[in-house]
Order: sequence, then structure tokens, then C-alpha cells
Amino acid sequence: MVFGQVVIGPPGSGKTTYCNGMSQFLSLVGRKVAVINLDPANDALPYECAINIEDLIKLSDVMSEHSLGPNGGLVYCMDYLEMNIDWLEEKLKPLIEDHYFLFDFPGQVELFSLHTNARNIINKLIKKLDLRVRACFQFNSSKLFC
Repeated sequence: MVFGQVVIGPPGSGKTTYCNGMSQFLSLVGRKVAVINLDPANDALPYECAINIEDLIKLSDVMSEHSLGPNGGLVYCMDYLEMNIDWLEEKLKPLIEDHYFLFDFPGQVELFSLHTNARNIINKLIKKLDLRVRACFQFNSSKLFC
């Protein structure tokens, strides 16, 4: 059985920072961790990726080739990943036996509310790889108290 976290939340809420800190913590306590960057707009990763969506598709390429803005480009990238879920499965398989997974998702709300492909990606992985994941919703609470 494989365990992990799906890290979601609005842009700038600390998803990548959380994944970086959690991966450091898990490593310190002796747990093997694999961080999976599924945010093609994140070009400044502070952690080492086990799997990076940019190896499959790049947001900048999608935006220029299809004349899309950032949000439309992200929706396209998630659609593309869903259609090519086998690519992600193959990358995850060698890590299944002994790694804890952290899935760093993009923050655009359209990917989870209006468009279901991000949820479909996780649901397909849960079924095919027998994943046990929890959702970790990041929210920048300091903005509430300023």
C-alpha cells in the first residue's frame, strides 16, 4: 500500500513551500519521499523532484503554440496529463515500494471546481496504484489577519 498527500490550494498559499518542508522532515525521520511536481507553471522549485510534469509538457510551450493565457494553458496541461496518465504511472511504479508521495498541484481553482481533470488524475492513480492519499489544502491565513 502506498501513502501520500495531494497538496492543493490557491496560488501563493505555500503548496511548494509545504512540499519542500515536508520532504525535508520525512527525510530527517528516515522516510523515503518522492515529490511529484504537477504544476507546469512552477519554475522555481526548492525541492528535488522525483517526477516533474515539465518532462511531459511545458506551460510556456502550450501558451505559445495554442495562444492561451496562463489559466487556459494550465487547464490544457492538466487535460494533457490526464490523457497521458500512463506516463505518470510508469514514473511512479519504481517508487511505489518504499516512498511516501507528495503531489504538488497547481493553484488555479478552475482545475478543481469547474474542471474535474485534476480530481480525475488522482482518482485514476488511487485505483490503478492502490494509493492512500490525504488532501492537504493550503491557505495563507496571515492574509486574514492583516
